[in-house]
This record gives sequence, C-alpha cells and structure tokens, in this order.
Amino acid sequence: MRVSDNWKDYELIDCADGQRLERWKDIILIRPDPQVIWKTPKENPLWYSPHAIYNRSNTGGGSWQVCKKMPDVWQIELDNLKFNIKTMGFKHTGLFPEQAVNWKMIADIIKNAGRSVKVLNLFAYTGGATVSALAAGASVTHVDASKGMTQWAKENAAASGVADCSVRWLVDDCMKFVQREIRRGNKYDIIIMDPPSYGRGPGGEVWKLENEVYSFVEECANVLSDNPIAVLINSYTTGLSPSVMEYILAETVGRRFEGETFSDEIGLPVSSKPGRVLPCGASAVFRGK
Repeated sequence: MRVSDNWKDYELIDCADGQRLERWKDIILIRPDPQVIWKTPKENPLWYSPHAIYNRSNTGGGSWQVCKKMPDVWQIELDNLKFNIKTMGFKHTGLFPEQAVNWKMIADIIKNAGRSVKVLNLFAYTGGATVSALAAGASVTHVDASKGMTQWAKENAAASGVADCSVRWLVDDCMKFVQREIRRGNKYDIIIMDPPSYGRGPGGEVWKLENEVYSFVEECANVLSDNPIAVLINSYTTGLSPSVMEYILAETVGRRFEGETFSDEIGLPVSSKPGRVLPCGASAVFRGK
C-alpha cells in the first residue's frame, strides 16, 4: 500500500465504528467511512468535541451537524499547494487527502520526463492532480462535468499560484470529450482519471463504472502520444480491486505501448495508532518506457 503520510495540515486522528476523526488544519470533523468496520474504543477526547459531524439519514444522504463555530471555507496546504476546504453534501470536503501520494508520483514523473509533458485529467473534481501537475511544469487539460467543481479547481489553482500556467478548464462529459479529441487528433503524454462509481450525464445517460471502465480506457488509449509516459486510474468502487484495474490497463494501454503496469491500494496513516493505515482507494498505473 502507498501511504499519503506527508501532510501537516491534514491528519486522520482515529477511525472506529464506521467513522473517521479528522483534523483539517484547525478544524476537527467526524465523517462516516464504510471501510471502518472495527469497533475499537473512541478514547481520543476530540471524538466528543468536534467542530462538525456528518450524520447519515435512514433514507439515504445525510447532513452536517455543526457543533462549534467554524468558517464556511478554509485552506489547507501541502508542499506550497493550497486547497479550499468546506463541508458539502454527502460528507465531502472538496479534497481526498489520500490522493496526495498519487499527486506526488505524477509530479515526480513530470519533473523527470526530460521533455515537455501534456496531461489530461479526467473526472478532475476540484483539481488536486491538476494543481500538482501544473506546479511540476506540465500543461494540463482539466475535464469535469460539474461547473461548480471546475470553478473550485480554478480557485485552488489561483490559491496555489499556478492559475497562469498552461491549463485548459473544460466543463464536459469525459467520454464525449475523449471521443472528440480522437477526431481532432489531439494527444497527451499522461492521462489521469478518477471515474465515479455511478452517475448520470446531462442527457440522462447512466454511468456505472464496472460496465463502462474497460471501453472508456480503450478510448483513452487513442489520445495517448506515440511515446506515452503514464496512465493513472483511481477508483473508490467497492469490488473493483487494484488488480482488476491493472488487468484492464495491461489489456488496453499495455497492448499498444511498451511499458509496465502495477496496482495497489492507497491509504492514510492513523496518527493515534502508529503502524495502522486506513485503506482509502485503489489505483492502477501504466508507466511507459
């Protein structure tokens, strides 16, 4: 497992009985996490004095219960990159801190490429990977179907001092965008994607990751440059293991380009339990030669 352990402004303090106890700079949040099936004692006093708790409802969804005065929006920082944080629907805060280990991997690849690098970031959310890739010197095409998330990503880029770098911000359906890029003949050296488990397109199209991911990655292989550097797929879909995604990459990108694939889980260290790591997602990577 690759662990995002270089945060100072974020901390997974503890996790027990379906919940995470987290510090986002100076703000303490409690959020549900279905991975946390153990029922270890909640001994840390912060369990009982958070700023806010996300409570699930019996009918699905849920809401934030604010327990202490807290800002509507605040920032956390990692390696001079700044990200705006806020409590939002379905327990989210606008950032997945475990992804920092993937951001660093891609940034290191860009810095060591020895050439200019074009990155395509699909399902790009609030732009953690985009901001990191821009800071590493790449040009980035950022694609997400949500106008609000894309605006948030622009704000993160501005806060991090990379808004004036070479970036295109596109609000679009990722599959349709890739198909248009194939027709245009546009190519990319690195593709990053974090597709949702389930969703609906603007025309009511249903996206279910297990059904769509193979054909989508096949299409994405058509916009890779002649000598691609990397492809990264991340997933939070239960049951879609790292090995399954690695197999898909090997059978699509790996069949067309020389390189190697690997896969693993990504996770966060639990600060109150040295040696314990919470698994948070699955990643598969193709590295070109």
